[in-house]
Amino acid sequence: MLILRDVRRAFGSLQAVDGVSLKVDRAEVVGLLGPNGAGKSTTVAMATGLLKPDSGEVEVVGFGNPMRASVRRQIGLAPQELALYEGLTGFETLVFFSRLYGASIHRDAIQCGLDEVGLASRAHDRVGHYSGGMKRRLNLAVALIHKPSLLVLDEPTAGVDPQSRAHVREIIRRHAAAGCAVLVTTHDMEEAEKICDRIAVMDQGVIRAHGTLAQLVAAHGTAEGTHARSLEEVLLNLTGRSLRE
Repeated sequence: MLILRDVRRAFGSLQAVDGVSLKVDRAEVVGLLGPNGAGKSTTVAMATGLLKPDSGEVEVVGFGNPMRASVRRQIGLAPQELALYEGLTGFETLVFFSRLYGASIHRDAIQCGLDEVGLASRAHDRVGHYSGGMKRRLNLAVALIHKPSLLVLDEPTAGVDPQSRAHVREIIRRHAAAGCAVLVTTHDMEEAEKICDRIAVMDQGVIRAHGTLAQLVAAHGTAEGTHARSLEEVLLNLTGRSLRE
């Protein structure tokens, strides 16, 4: 559904992404993991048409290059930085964003979208009165309201409580099972282990390894005397244990 072919992007002398190739199929959740500054956000921006690669190709299969507005309408994006207007109600928020996507959404569909993320009872409260977890769930509802073919989630459970985190994970898996292609970035290793079919580990602008959790553990389980028993250990073995700025 989503294909990145040898994409590169630099900012001045900084090569943020250096030849990344990645594929996300329908009904699949692919995790993009790595330390801060690895190039994940730049990769996501290119995958969603918010940033043009210096070279390489990005394709939403069956639709084309996401730099085109018509193709971006096939993508649901939930950015890490919440893109919400606190003066709107939850209901008004979904109406507003559905119109931006060019979708004609019935009132009942808006209510169902809020119900899916557990906000039906707060539909007419202003977003400014929502808790952080409620805003994060509304952010996901915005990404889903137009029934996208591709869902891109940047740290979808950052700063939420365990109940919201579990609920968001269930929603992601449910939409993948229904045929949506999902690309998710996260620093939550447990989350990646639970929801991702495949995982790509990124550092310094390149993909260091990718595969299923079992494949990553088998291939990268030992380094400098360590033995990986979890995805977190695999990540540290691939990207190092030094602190990052």
